[in-house]
Amino acid sequence: MKRLALPAIAGLTIAIAPAPASAAPPPDTCRNGYVWREARPSDHVCVTPGVRDRTTIENRQKQANWVSGEYGPHTCRTGLVWREAFPGDDVCVTGKSREEARGDNVQAESRQIQARLWINTYRSGPTDNGDGTATTTSVDDIPRLKLSGSHYNFGEVKVFIYYDTGRLYWSGTVKAIPQSGWSGGSWGKRTGKFDCRAKGKPANAYARALDVASGRWSAKVPLRVGCSVY
Repeated sequence: MKRLALPAIAGLTIAIAPAPASAAPPPDTCRNGYVWREARPSDHVCVTPGVRDRTTIENRQKQANWVSGEYGPHTCRTGLVWREAFPGDDVCVTGKSREEARGDNVQAESRQIQARLWINTYRSGPTDNGDGTATTTSVDDIPRLKLSGSHYNFGEVKVFIYYDTGRLYWSGTVKAIPQSGWSGGSWGKRTGKFDCRAKGKPANAYARALDVASGRWSAKVPLRVGCSVY
């Protein structure tokens, strides 16, 4: 069996669709349900709205909670500790608030819409006929393209493969869900299209995914499509 890197004609989607022109989403955009903490203007750790409200109050009260003492003019009043949401953060808060800030920092990446996208492959294998037999074909063992992603909102994701010219080659829809080991909503979508990324062959297309809830696009992932087999 051979796989040739020749343009395929039959069976391809030929609709014209402009490739999305938007840039990759900012890495600090929060998933639905989270907002920037803003312990300082540049603090874009994603937290619940309640935590941000509390952080705003803590910042407003910082002068009243500082006393001169062992750690200088910003020593905390008895019962309070520095929040340490970022290096040098000496706003005085309760011990519980400081621990929550540390926890939010640890989970920061998992709460962002980074709209990551990568390429996997799979093989179709024999088709179960439902009567104890299976049908095989000459292309069962040829790798096919599977698009996968993480760091999306939970819900609908639209996935596309475009030729470099902007012509739409393939599109599909998948649902991003919480899955162990992956951050945010993650997903995988089998395309049914052959993997044409043979050694030495340049990319002639790219994949991209759209987080429908936020309107955020993934970065372009180059690949090669359109090979024929016989």
